[in-house]
Amino acid sequence: MGDAHGPTVVIGLGRFGSAIALELTRQGDEVLAIDSSNRTVQALSSELAQVVTADCTDLETLRQLGVGDCRHAVVAIGEHLEDNILVTSLLVDLGVPDIWAKATSAHHGRILERLGAHHVIFPEQDMGQRVAHLVAGNVLDYLRIDGDFALAKIRPPRDVVDVPLHRTEVRSKHGVTVVAIKRGDDAFTYATNETVVSRDDVILAVGHSDDIERLVGDG
Repeated sequence: MGDAHGPTVVIGLGRFGSAIALELTRQGDEVLAIDSSNRTVQALSSELAQVVTADCTDLETLRQLGVGDCRHAVVAIGEHLEDNILVTSLLVDLGVPDIWAKATSAHHGRILERLGAHHVIFPEQDMGQRVAHLVAGNVLDYLRIDGDFALAKIRPPRDVVDVPLHRTEVRSKHGVTVVAIKRGDDAFTYATNETVVSRDDVILAVGHSDDIERLVGDG
């Protein structure tokens, strides 16, 4: 998602949609932000260059706003399921080549995929998983990448400490790959087969969620 390949339209400016629109704008991307609430639009008008009040469940309205010319679209409508689904289908009809749609459940997500959404986002579920890992104290940070595949920032378990990574069983035993390491106040650096991890280091590990949890559990 980004301006390198054309503008992005963000439809629905609740907490999730407005955060996306503001961050894309901060990155220098061209953003068209739309919401049905005039109050919401007015609140964001000083921070977003193109923010308009409109009913995006109407195909002609989307055409008039130039949505069909956008390279990327984010459907961030959360409260009204029917509107979320209808807007996604209209974006497909307009031929928008990269559609990201917010889903509130697995069933909702399957509907969006069948309609033609290229990416289905589960913000509440993903954030819930991340916070659960942080609360449990298992990891320092956690990001679900796709399905049950995740990237975790963790303290190194004893299996990977004080020996080169190629001599550990982290991949063969746990199915997890250590991709980066942070030592003290230094920045993260890429890990290699010869990298030796110390107990006080922080590592980035990628793998299936269950495998990462087993690795952390062995720490």
